[in-house]
Amino acid sequence: MKHLTPTLLLALIATLCIHSCAPAEGWTTEERTLINSAVYSRMRVTKTDNTADSLLLRTKSKPLSHGQLQSAEFGRLVASMIETVNDEENSGVGIAAPQVGVLRRMVVVQRFDKQGHPFEVFVNPVIKAYGEEKRLGGEGCLSVPGLRGEVERASVIDLEWRDAVTFELRSERIEGFTAVIFQHEIDHLDGILYTDRATTLTPR
Repeated sequence: MKHLTPTLLLALIATLCIHSCAPAEGWTTEERTLINSAVYSRMRVTKTDNTADSLLLRTKSKPLSHGQLQSAEFGRLVASMIETVNDEENSGVGIAAPQVGVLRRMVVVQRFDKQGHPFEVFVNPVIKAYGEEKRLGGEGCLSVPGLRGEVERASVIDLEWRDAVTFELRSERIEGFTAVIFQHEIDHLDGILYTDRATTLTPR
């Protein structure tokens, strides 16, 4: 099991408790049903070898509203996404909400640039700037079974997002492999897969 920071863990618990009776403002009926059926457990990962999933993965996600961030559904979605990306049989280093069937702009990323490599939650993330240096590196995806590819990504990005607990706007410069993960996951929010950017693809 990969690590969560104590701060994030406590914040998630607080979010779930404080907002457990908040109205499900802004969620569609389908989203509420999907999120509430998971109840903090692993969710089914959408995959390109399924026609309906493939169409969903190619759809641009909508931002999360302030009302949604204060709802019980938000806390449940966060917890379930963390469980899903930590699945011992099919674990990853990041996951985007569309990969669990929810077309909302949220990602969970493992911070390899921090001690303990914690998973952190980013709401409505936007890459404001890309560094000039680019590197070619190997990528795979929980939603793209059986393939691995080489993708050129920026080594440094400037990221802006809403804090998942305080809902405040935050920004940070991120470098290295963690910056690559963010680029991969944020692409998902725009219906872009790493295979679209890959210079080569090979079976795995």
